[in-house]
Amino acid sequence: MKQLKIVVLAKQVPDTHNVGKDAMKADGTVNRGALPAIFNPEDLNALEQAIRLKENNPGSTLTIITMGPARAAEVIREGLYRGADNGYLITDRRFAGSDTLATSYAISMAVRKLMPVDVIICGRQAIDGDTAQVGPQVAEKLQIPQITYAEEIVSVDDKELTVKRRLERGIEIVASQMPVLVTVHSSAPPCRARNAKLLMKYKHARCITEWQEAGEDYLHLQKERPYLNIMEWSVDDIQADVEWLGLSGSPTKVKKIESVVFKAKESKVLTSSEADIDWLMKDLISNHTIG
Repeated sequence: MKQLKIVVLAKQVPDTHNVGKDAMKADGTVNRGALPAIFNPEDLNALEQAIRLKENNPGSTLTIITMGPARAAEVIREGLYRGADNGYLITDRRFAGSDTLATSYAISMAVRKLMPVDVIICGRQAIDGDTAQVGPQVAEKLQIPQITYAEEIVSVDDKELTVKRRLERGIEIVASQMPVLVTVHSSAPPCRARNAKLLMKYKHARCITEWQEAGEDYLHLQKERPYLNIMEWSVDDIQADVEWLGLSGSPTKVKKIESVVFKAKESKVLTSSEADIDWLMKDLISNHTIG
């Protein structure tokens, strides 16, 4: 059985259930400091698929990559608590303001440093942008096949991965040669809970910036317990072109963010009478809800 090198792309996102007036900065970027940060839900579905793949193929390794400020290392810790082996935080002020194009470029450069990789798994989309673009863009930049809307990784052999996809009108079973990138749909099984032993082992895991901000003797801890060190990669570490990053490398510009609350303006109580049903059908057809 093949020992796989698995990479999960995960993102810490603002909780979009709490969007308020301070959710957007003057430059059109999301004010992440004003919103609670959570593990992107579909990335958790992706993590579960990666852990199952690792368990079914003994000797495989699972690495998490995330991009963001130092606090985004929490995503990596959550992965370690559930079964990941290690993680890399891509962090640099020069990444600030990156849209999907710039983000996918940075992530693809980070993945290149880990090559050869067999399987890259990520959520279909993040709840802060809902674009579903980053995963496919990473695959394109790495020039590898991609399988989207995955609901389950069915099987894997020495060369090929088989996946069940969730489509609008059913399911589809597809296979791809490796390396391959897989984006996981929200209908996939939810991620397992934290493992108590792994939680105790990794609860003090930190990236260098977090050690420094906490004022702890990180050099001492790095030497004695190297598994607690979450690696940080900057623009220079991944050898990225700064012109393709941040606002300068992002053609997408956000003009406005607002919270939309739907309210019922009027209602009508209908009975099961033929007259009411006839009225309802005519109303739905006239306003083009159906027909």
